Amino acid sequence: MVEAALAAAPPDAVALQLREKDLEGGKLVELARELRVICDRHRARLLVNDRLDVAIASRADGVHLPANSFAVADARALIGHDRLVGVSTHEPAEVIAASRAGADFVVYGPVFDPISKGAYATARGADGLIAACDAASIPVFALGGISATRVREMRAQIAIAKAQKALARPAGVAVIGAIFVSPDPADAMRDLIDALA
Repeated sequence: MVEAALAAAPPDAVALQLREKDLEGGKLVELARELRVICDRHRARLLVNDRLDVAIASRADGVHLPANSFAVADARALIGHDRLVGVSTHEPAEVIAASRAGADFVVYGPVFDPISKGAYATARGADGLIAACDAASIPVFALGGISATRVREMRAQIAIAKAQKALARPAGVAVIGAIFVSPDPADAMRDLIDALA
């Protein structure tokens, strides 16, 4: 599934985040190393969720920190300045705090109710995403219920907001269900890339 999705994306256009909470360290490193090979083949970045040790051992391009994880400064001290540090955020104030702490990017959401799992927080909608982007000094990626159709809807809403005031826009999207729930991950990836273009 990962191979098919990444093969459908332009080189250097996407990143894969390994977010696996049920594997023990050794197995997780093995999986990360397998994914590193696939990502290298398709020129995609590999990020590891929360596990700095696994990110380092697998030569991942970076780590993504949940809201209750390591401080950005501690992650940076361990992972170095040549790798990315991303942070999950849910409010514009958290976007600002992550930026000030030295994060390279944030993932903001949920923008909509998730496709792949139950709702874990109140959906922020496109207006919430616009506010987060407006507060940001680093790239913001929209997460939560993102599909190609919703990307197109968000683009229209952001265009209206930008016409009224100069606003930053999201750097991209982070998805799970839009790709992995699809019967054809490659086609789903192409549709998302087209919606973002």
